[in-house]
Amino acid sequence: MLILPSPRHMTIRIFHSSSWPSVFNSNSKLDAPTFSTQTPIRTSLLHHVVVRSGSSSVAENSGSEQKRAHVGDGLRGGGFCRCGRRHFMEAAVSTASPFIPIRPSNASDFPSDYAAILDKYHAPRPQWYEELQAVVLDKDMEAYEAEIAGYKSQLFSKLKGKVKEVLEIGIGTGPNLKYYANDNNVHVVGIDPKRTMERYSRAAAAAAGLPSPNFKFLQAVGEAIPLRDASVEAVVGTLVLCSVSDVDLTLKEVKRVLKPGGSYIFVEHVAAKDGTILKFLQSILDPLQQAVADGCHLTRNTGKNISEAGFSSVELGTAFLANATLINSHIYGIATK
Repeated sequence: MLILPSPRHMTIRIFHSSSWPSVFNSNSKLDAPTFSTQTPIRTSLLHHVVVRSGSSSVAENSGSEQKRAHVGDGLRGGGFCRCGRRHFMEAAVSTASPFIPIRPSNASDFPSDYAAILDKYHAPRPQWYEELQAVVLDKDMEAYEAEIAGYKSQLFSKLKGKVKEVLEIGIGTGPNLKYYANDNNVHVVGIDPKRTMERYSRAAAAAAGLPSPNFKFLQAVGEAIPLRDASVEAVVGTLVLCSVSDVDLTLKEVKRVLKPGGSYIFVEHVAAKDGTILKFLQSILDPLQQAVADGCHLTRNTGKNISEAGFSSVELGTAFLANATLINSHIYGIATK
């Protein structure tokens, strides 16, 4: 059992600016805006606070012997595995990876227990449903990606050429890879609960210029990331915390796998301000959204979860996108372990 020192100071900056998204400099601070996009995105400055974390943080390891393995090249294989998740996870660890070993955080045995964990946090969907989700994300998010591109360009500039080991949670079809994965020295592990996303994310990695051996896909959930403690320099997550079953547990896992001083880069849609028409519509339509959008919640205050997750510092910006309808309200930023 590892007991981390506490209390400690955690600096949180929450920013809005009057016009354009902020830019991160080499010290990861939110500076004055220096770029523009074709579609205006409205924001305004709120406040800067310093908070002290409360009780001691404890990272628990199972008392039983942890079985460690490596991400295998077998993950690159072809068609959909018809024999179920358990067989897929067993095949996933058949050969060695040159970089990040697997270490299941919430399982005493791997891979057999991990199949149950996967089902616990993300119930199996029909194959046609997962295929439809992949097609929708690949084709129908183009307008959204075009509008958010300015934000992502600035956020991911911190990673490009500066880190070698990156985990992307909820990688989906891989729309973020083009921002940071065109370097022969970077290794990326992408996890997603939907097996169908592997084909799309691999194609996106190749299009970004990432060598095939440098990309690994794992069918996994953010609540139980199958990587060892302090194994990556950066974690990326965009439009992920809206859909996970347990936001706080996912953030705990993000912190666990990050190396000291590592960065968590995030972009998330959140609940609109109370008393607005948008918040009313989000509240009414939230159950329907969860049903048709693979568990996506419209009313989560994810910024609060990130701010209170125990990172040493959090640079948090807010934005209101013009063309994202029910998910117009966004947060974005970098949290440092």
